Parts: sequence; C-alpha cells; structure tokens
Amino acid sequence: MRKAKVLYQDNWAGTLTEDEEGYHFKYQEDYLRENQDAVSLTLPLRKEAYHSSYLFPFFDGLIPEGWILDIVEKNWKVNEKDRMGVLLVACKDCIGAVSIEPLI
Repeated sequence: MRKAKVLYQDNWAGTLTEDEEGYHFKYQEDYLRENQDAVSLTLPLRKEAYHSSYLFPFFDGLIPEGWILDIVEKNWKVNEKDRMGVLLVACKDCIGAVSIEPLI
C-alpha cells in the first residue's frame, strides 16, 4: 500500500491511497471543518472517501509529460506506467495549488 499527502495551498487537504483494490482519496476532517476549497471540481468536498480502479484523472493530470517525464524515469528509476510512483516522486512542487508528498 502506498499513501500520499495531498496539499492544497500548503494545507493538508486529504490522503490518496493505492492498494490492491485501486485508489482512494479522502479529505481530512480538519480540512472539511475549515470550509476549504475542494482540490478539484471532480472531487467535491465530502466526508466519504472516493474510490476508483485507476488513478483519478485529476491526480494523473498532475504528472509531467514529455522530456520531463523522461527525466523522472531516468533519475528516479520509475516506470511511467507506475502512475502512483511517478506522482510520489515528481509532484511535490506542481504548478498550481496542489502538491503531493509521500506519506509513510
């Protein structure tokens, strides 16, 4: 199982998890209480977790493409088909309000 901390404007918004059943995203209780913005229009605020058999398109869209993805593959030895692996190593400092950090 792999987990990621999803930050929105440097606030811990939720947790993204990958396990044998797929992917799960759940907002943090504190984040919900503070009436923050949703990380994506496709993931509106709610207490229940979101579930998917593939990486949510919003998070997949954060992954770099082209020559930057080639650098990620070469430097971190991550296969581009391992979308969660690429997300964990390459999306700590994304353009925009959302960033991803590994959660151990």
